[in-house]
Amino acid sequence: MGAEPPTRNQRLDRLPFNRAHRKLLSACGIGWAFDAMDVGLVSFVVAAVAADPHFALDDAQRSWVLSIGFLGMAVGAMLGGVLADRFGRTTVFTATLVVFGLASGAMALSWSLAMLLAARFVIGLGLGSELPVASTLVSEFAPATHRGRMTVMLEAFWAVGWTLAAAIGYFVIPSTGDWGWRWALLIGALPLAYAIVARLHIPESVRFLESRGRDEEAERSVRHFERASGVEAPVASPYRHVAVRPRTRVRALFSARYRRRTVVIWLTWFFVNFSYYGAFTWMPSLLAHQFGSLTRSFGYTLLISLAQLPGYALAAWLVEVWGRRWTLCIFLAASAGMAMLFAGSGSPASVIVFGMLLSLANMGAWGVLYAVTPEIYPTGMRATASGSAAAVGRLAAIAAPLLVPSFLAASDGDKSVAFLVFAAAFVVACVASLLLPERAGRSLED
Repeated sequence: MGAEPPTRNQRLDRLPFNRAHRKLLSACGIGWAFDAMDVGLVSFVVAAVAADPHFALDDAQRSWVLSIGFLGMAVGAMLGGVLADRFGRTTVFTATLVVFGLASGAMALSWSLAMLLAARFVIGLGLGSELPVASTLVSEFAPATHRGRMTVMLEAFWAVGWTLAAAIGYFVIPSTGDWGWRWALLIGALPLAYAIVARLHIPESVRFLESRGRDEEAERSVRHFERASGVEAPVASPYRHVAVRPRTRVRALFSARYRRRTVVIWLTWFFVNFSYYGAFTWMPSLLAHQFGSLTRSFGYTLLISLAQLPGYALAAWLVEVWGRRWTLCIFLAASAGMAMLFAGSGSPASVIVFGMLLSLANMGAWGVLYAVTPEIYPTGMRATASGSAAAVGRLAAIAAPLLVPSFLAASDGDKSVAFLVFAAAFVVACVASLLLPERAGRSLED
């Protein structure tokens, strides 16, 4: 008797990293970069809108423009994950690009604070849905020995988008008058065109297709990746005519088997989001206050953003060497240390150096967080679990920008109190991450 033929997922796990993986990573990554560009742009846009005589936003109104988008992201993350487990990863990924592309155009044409807030909320819906769905899709196609690295590489596209946002903020907004922030947001509407390209080049998850009994489509998808590795005559996997699984409910995340990991991953997401979005969405405004120049602030923020890519590159290497848990913990500990040093930085040189190191460490932690979240849950609840963790994180992203004015008031407008609070939040996330299960090199659970 011959050996039992491998399953489709085993066939995917055994493949080397090939051009089909590279194409998938690029297609999802470009969408991810557009997301980052939009989130990054709003921090520059808020500073510019506040200076626009038509709006003249005070600190409280600035906070709401920042936080309303994260409220949309919280709703979108939860909704997108549930929809992806029900209708497919690729379908939801494409729809999210359309949603936030249209809403970015609407925000660019806003004539009142109410319209600005409404458009920002809808942008958040699209952004929040796309990120956990894309990381789930990449993790489900990645070979077991490359999964962590591929997911961190996907998250590295965030640095590309954020750096583009910083460049637009520095070169476009100051040079185009009161309409500068509107032109910046119109650039952010480009995902609408990219959605068409993405839909044609991103395959549907094999694990999702099998969970819906769509074996022929699943087989075609696997063979596409096998051909990219030169496997021309693979051994076909047996068809598994499974019944359609019932819709995953969020309460399943708190069943006896998954309760601990859900609580731990939610805590990690919450405090990482709190520190990151509190710090980086306010950074252009805080540095403008410290140095008395919006243009200088945008330039310093651009330099700080450039450190993101080395952070992702380092995390992508270490995540398969040290594993997920220790890599995440060390990057979070480094983020806490850099936040404390940044809190006391007074000269332009110290702001740039400690800001870049904070950016490097924080982005490395983000990359590992997106890698570990989808792989600690089974296929039927993977997107829902990733989306719910992201949604909990977005609650912190809502709260942090709203609390920054209070932190500033406690330190007479100085950034020190705010960044000491962010350092403490990084410490809590670091401790929580030590309790996560380690899945490096292991196949995903079906």
